[in-house]
Amino acid sequence: MIRRYSFFISLALIFLALSGILYFVHYLIFHDVHHIFIYMLGDLAFLPLEVLLVVVIIERVLARREKESKLQKLNMVVGAFFSEAGNHLLNALLKEFDNRSEIAQRLNITEKWTHKDFRKAAEFAYHLRIDVDCQRVNLEGLKAFLAGKREFLLALLGNPSLLEHDRFTSLLWAVTHLDEELEARPSFANLPEKDLQHLASDIRRFYNHLASEWLDYVEHLKSNYPYLFSLVLRTHPFQEHPSAIVV
Repeated sequence: MIRRYSFFISLALIFLALSGILYFVHYLIFHDVHHIFIYMLGDLAFLPLEVLLVVVIIERVLARREKESKLQKLNMVVGAFFSEAGNHLLNALLKEFDNRSEIAQRLNITEKWTHKDFRKAAEFAYHLRIDVDCQRVNLEGLKAFLAGKREFLLALLGNPSLLEHDRFTSLLWAVTHLDEELEARPSFANLPEKDLQHLASDIRRFYNHLASEWLDYVEHLKSNYPYLFSLVLRTHPFQEHPSAIVV
């Protein structure tokens, strides 16, 4: 432990020695110990206030601004994911669920939604119970779509901004795993029931992450980018007749 901090201990001793030498030189020149101790006590009295201003207040303000900047960059990455792949998957997979009406009803965001509404919907989405029969799912189409987005998804996983967002990273791992599972099967004809159930479980896991992260992203748009939120309101798949046309 001492060896680990030896550099800092040595540096502290050097500064203390330097300070002592300078005070000694001051005494040799002015021969005024009283003056030396007045300024020494004054500097020591100001030290706690200086620590408060620099370490506690200023450092926290800078750290908060840095965190906001990282979150802003992260939301740009999340937005790119939904524009490139997420929005399509939300819509395409929803159509395959037997309980899609219930899901759509609970996730049908509106302009009047508050933070409480988003949190309630996100909790529902994260623990979503999806009824899906993989025999009716277009697995070939899903496989082809994910294969076409593979390089994009791997590039997102390598983005350092994701270190600040564990949940979105989990979403990317879930969709990447689903892609690998589908790619590992040369054909989906005559798959055993147990294997179809396994694929259904992967789809459920992925869609739970997808829906909850989509809600977080949409709430961010509502607070910061009303014009983008307006487009989401008109086009999201959880409404009865999605359309980008303003009426």
